[in-house]
Amino acid sequence: MSTTPLEPSDSNIPSVDAAAEGPVFGTAPPPELWRLRDLGFFVAYATFTLVLAPLFLLMVYAILQPLAHWRTTATAAAAQPIFAVAAQSVSYAMILACVYVLVAVHYDLPFWTALKWRRPGVKRGLTLFLGGIMMAFGVLAASSLLPDKKPFPLEQMFNSPAAAYTVAAFAIFVAPFMEELIFRGVLFTFFERHAGLRFAVISTALLFAALHVPEYWGAWNHVWLILVVGLIFSLARGQTDSLAPSVILHVAYNTSLMAMLFFATHHFHTIQAVTVR
Repeated sequence: MSTTPLEPSDSNIPSVDAAAEGPVFGTAPPPELWRLRDLGFFVAYATFTLVLAPLFLLMVYAILQPLAHWRTTATAAAAQPIFAVAAQSVSYAMILACVYVLVAVHYDLPFWTALKWRRPGVKRGLTLFLGGIMMAFGVLAASSLLPDKKPFPLEQMFNSPAAAYTVAAFAIFVAPFMEELIFRGVLFTFFERHAGLRFAVISTALLFAALHVPEYWGAWNHVWLILVVGLIFSLARGQTDSLAPSVILHVAYNTSLMAMLFFATHHFHTIQAVTVR
């Protein structure tokens, strides 16, 4: 399926006489999505979920702890990588619900159409997936040439095989779609509409890198590489006018990195020897 929007047929173009008679019933243009107030609400809501999600999980844990006879306290559980992944997943679920309600309920627009999701077709999809794999190998090669001497916070998330499996599953099945939805879906659409394509590409790449700064704090070479990766995702979104290519690239990229770590650590059984320095 081509990613180039189809040209409207002559039958869909109102005639001059019809235009002169006034607007035709049922042909009103769809409401403009992602106006300034929409973006403001979205940013405020997304920020709020970062606080609400861990509090919600702590409350659930406190209720279930005596029933399940868990010995780990809520405070100790909250410090575990699995809890952090669960909290981020809850936050993403709340954000996805917000986007759906705003698009499909408030504006009464088709959800996938409003997000500019266009299936690229099998051949194009495989090409994009291969591109994501090549990106992962390129980043791995670049990071080996420019190694960071200081451990970074993301490494501490892989402190056990169970945590590694949890983080890997999140990185493959949750993070790519949700991060692309936020950056190349919502924010990209808003910036492109109000500031132009070039600004949308650059700004979303910068914001994407900023999101990952806490994970790579102190390992600035990795931050620069994430910026390059984000720029490629944004360029794919801008060139195709579709969200699907950046999602496919992101899934392939994350899957490749997790797969390489999986095999390098004997199915995550020696993960601590790699991540703990």
